[in-house]
Amino acid sequence: MQGEFNGLKELILNSNPSAYYVHCFAHRLQLTLVAVTKKHNEVGDVFNIISSIINIVGASCKRMEVIREKQYARIIEGLEHEALQRKDQDIENSMSLLKTSKEQFKMMRENDWESLLEEVQLTELDDHFTETSTELLLCVACLNPSDSFSAFNKEKLLHLALFYPSKFSIVDLMVLGDQLDTYIIDLCGDDEFSGIEGIASLVEKMVKTKKNLIFPLVYMLIKLSLLLPVATATVERVFSTMHIVKSRLRNRMGDKWINDSLVVYIEKDIFDKIDNEAIMKQFQNMKTRREQL
Repeated sequence: MQGEFNGLKELILNSNPSAYYVHCFAHRLQLTLVAVTKKHNEVGDVFNIISSIINIVGASCKRMEVIREKQYARIIEGLEHEALQRKDQDIENSMSLLKTSKEQFKMMRENDWESLLEEVQLTELDDHFTETSTELLLCVACLNPSDSFSAFNKEKLLHLALFYPSKFSIVDLMVLGDQLDTYIIDLCGDDEFSGIEGIASLVEKMVKTKKNLIFPLVYMLIKLSLLLPVATATVERVFSTMHIVKSRLRNRMGDKWINDSLVVYIEKDIFDKIDNEAIMKQFQNMKTRREQL
């Protein structure tokens, strides 16, 4: 995906330098935690053992069923014979564990382990990912309408526009500054925009109230911001599901067929709302059929 020469990111940037790649936040956290744990052998060994157990058990339905049955038997046995007898002991153990946990947490705070872990994670994030995506997302966050546009920051939004030179000329940047001043005063004083959560809802409300026509450059900035996470997530879902749609038994699918199939699979929440009868009638009317569906 991020190959320097032939990766998908580089191929797209060759066509459009403003098509920025924003890595999935959850994936970034995962990669960072993996990198941190690899530097501590004991922690890394635990994750390796857990991973091996999951792979071994998950590879066999029979093994999974055996484990489930043993777990059920344990639960039933505990409920029938030991639950009441061990109630007092469990309470005592819980109190002891709580006391130990507090002591360990206090020790960690005294030794500043928490700050050290955060520092290591931030270092790994800087090593793995470029500053551009972080800057973009920090600027995009200023468009969030939550809490009466409390995150609004004119300077950061002007900086965001600089990432798209093909959309904002020097003159546009000057006009954008004036529009942002009027935009924040207008929307904060409009009851229609009170209580809005999320940039997507903001766009819908702007179109509904025709504010997109009053602040066209601000509206363009918001649309470009919405494309960042949506485009990245969609592309990732396509690659994740492609092997499901085009399997070994359907490896001769043409580009149009696989594209249509992927759209239906990825946007299944939308297509689930379409009645099957309507689809059948549309298919039936495409050309004359021997049999009526």
